Amino acid sequence: MVLIDQPLLWSRSLLRVAPAVVYRPTDEYPSGMKARLQRDAIRRVDGVIATSRPVLDRLGPLPFPSTVIENGVDTERFHTVDWRPRPEICVYIGAFDSRFDWNQTMAWAGRFPRWRFVLAGPAATPPAALPVNVELLGPVPYESVPRLLAEARIGLLPLSDDPLNRGRSPMKLYEYLASGLSVVSRQTEVVHPDPARGVFTYTDAANAAEALQDAIRHASPNAAGVEHALGQAWTTKARRLLEFVAGVTAR
Repeated sequence: MVLIDQPLLWSRSLLRVAPAVVYRPTDEYPSGMKARLQRDAIRRVDGVIATSRPVLDRLGPLPFPSTVIENGVDTERFHTVDWRPRPEICVYIGAFDSRFDWNQTMAWAGRFPRWRFVLAGPAATPPAALPVNVELLGPVPYESVPRLLAEARIGLLPLSDDPLNRGRSPMKLYEYLASGLSVVSRQTEVVHPDPARGVFTYTDAANAAEALQDAIRHASPNAAGVEHALGQAWTTKARRLLEFVAGVTAR
């Protein structure tokens, strides 16, 4: 069995060396080389495991087994055991590409000047001067991420209008929750509001400040979010994946 989760890894030669091939798309690929490779792959693989329903649906009708298994979280790494009150810090950890909304992040910082906004990740190039309460940390080693999250109160997912955000299953959602943070995210086809578990969403700039204010009011640390994230552990996802793969190979 071969499992591929990137179109660039696809090759028809895989069909000669594996009894079955399962494709795991994690994004939408509307054009370009990845789109061409994906089209070729789904005509020949034996099954598909998508990381979101929108990603699966946009592949069209499939003549073989398919399922959705969303991204999960390494609970052993991120699960918080520190229940002390958190400081007034919002954190974002990730890429600063076209999927990141700089304008919304700066708007939050201007609206909530008492809060620190800590942004970590490579190649951060803001389009304008940042408010004084925004800190750019640059790249952070993966082993340091849990400590950084444990020092914050709210995790941010400021998703832009980029179409690739529509079907994305952000791993940071469950990493934030497992770390005891409330989460503020732009609402997408995958990320929906769940106030009881500390997930607050906005649809545009008009209600983004309200979403952050709701997260500020939420209990901290976010015990309900931690409990929910524990059910999204990668170990659980792996068992589901193996069960699906076993069904594919048994056909």
